[in-house]
Amino acid sequence: MRTRQSPSATDHARKLRRDMTSAERRLWAALRAHRLARLQFRRQVPCGPYIADFLCHSARLVVEVDGATHSTREEVARDARRDAWFAANGFRVVRVTNAEVYTELDGVLETILARASGPFAPSPTLPRCAGEGADSGL
Repeated sequence: MRTRQSPSATDHARKLRRDMTSAERRLWAALRAHRLARLQFRRQVPCGPYIADFLCHSARLVVEVDGATHSTREEVARDARRDAWFAANGFRVVRVTNAEVYTELDGVLETILARASGPFAPSPTLPRCAGEGADSGL
């Protein structure tokens, strides 16, 4: 069973997929097509009231790539609210900066893999995000 997203959220996610930053494109090249330990990541996925930069349903993992705008007090507070929502709904969040993607991509991938394979017991009653099928094993 899928959770339907509003058409505006879906349209916004499509726009974000078309207009990815260069750091997001670089990380996507490393994550797409099960390239990282055969994990399936999706990009710019509507999930509840938010759009996750990258999401792996099976690991209940969200990866966010933060640019320079995420250093203001308002953005830090917004990110904290967003992370709290994801955590309350059974997701782990990994935040990396554009600079880390550019200069330490291998380290970023190691961090993502460690968080994806760490101990975690998702609840079968957790809400699903757009595109998460009933046969996903959750």
